[in-house]
Parts: sequence; structure tokens; C-alpha cells
Amino acid sequence: MAKIIRIVDDPYWWTVALSSLVQLVMFIRWIYRRIRNDEMMRAFVEDMAKIHLPHTYALLEKICARQGIDASERPSINWIDLHGPRH
Repeated sequence: MAKIIRIVDDPYWWTVALSSLVQLVMFIRWIYRRIRNDEMMRAFVEDMAKIHLPHTYALLEKICARQGIDASERPSINWIDLHGPRH
């Protein structure tokens, strides 16, 4: 019991405990932002592929029609599901 009281009274242990707590909080904050950034990037890419890319291809087809160029078929979007079941 006396040893525990000495540890609590020692200012060096308080410094170690406080710095460890600060590092833990900073790590949790960093990992949260990293995960959130990945979610936002995934939503952005999905939005670009589903909404903006078809409009871009439609405008390119109009340009090809004006120039008399035979437009090739639109490429399909292949999604890779990294969170689905693995076979």
C-alpha cells in the first residue's frame, strides 16, 4: 500500500500518465479522421461514377456526333466490393 501511495505522490508518474493519455487521445482523433476521410473519398468517387461520368460521356457523344466520329460504346463501371464476403 505504501508503494502505491509513493507512485501517486511522485510527479514523474503523473507526467508519464498525462503524456500517455494525451498520446492516446491524439491517436484516437487521428484514426477517426482517417476513417472519416476514407468514407468521404469513397462517397465522392461513387458520386462521380454514378452521376457525373454519364453526363460527361453524353457530352462526348454529342461532340463525336458533331465531328462525324463514330463513338465507341460506353465502358461499364466495375465496382470492387472490399467489404463483402470473400470467396
